[in-house]
Amino acid sequence: MEQETLQLLVAMHRIVRYLRRTTTTTLHPTQFIALLLIAEEQPIRIGAIATHVPCSQPTATTTVAALETAGLVRRDQDTQDGRATVVILTPQGEETVQAAGRHATEDFARLLARLDDDDRALVLKAGGVLASLAGDL
Repeated sequence: MEQETLQLLVAMHRIVRYLRRTTTTTLHPTQFIALLLIAEEQPIRIGAIATHVPCSQPTATTTVAALETAGLVRRDQDTQDGRATVVILTPQGEETVQAAGRHATEDFARLLARLDDDDRALVLKAGGVLASLAGDL
């Protein structure tokens, strides 16, 4: 089991690196992950971003500031707590998330096309299991 686990980790790492190289984005990986998280969870506080990316609170703050400067997100007052702010996508941020998702999906689909039907179905089924596991992190 140890060898299979290591093989899976190395394969996932190589696939993610490949997709990072082929997907056209000027965002740092942490910014990209944060942007996708914001799209999924908005409105979201910076502390929650730090928890779910995961990264430190200062890194999350710096990441949100960079995304804000790029026009991809904006900060609003938290309706639950007027002392706090939340982060939401701008229209440009929404377009960026949609385009990145399309490109990543297309790039990954090209990789999956190398597999036979049974292996492709197995990988796609494993994706749901891995998404469930990652959702608990």
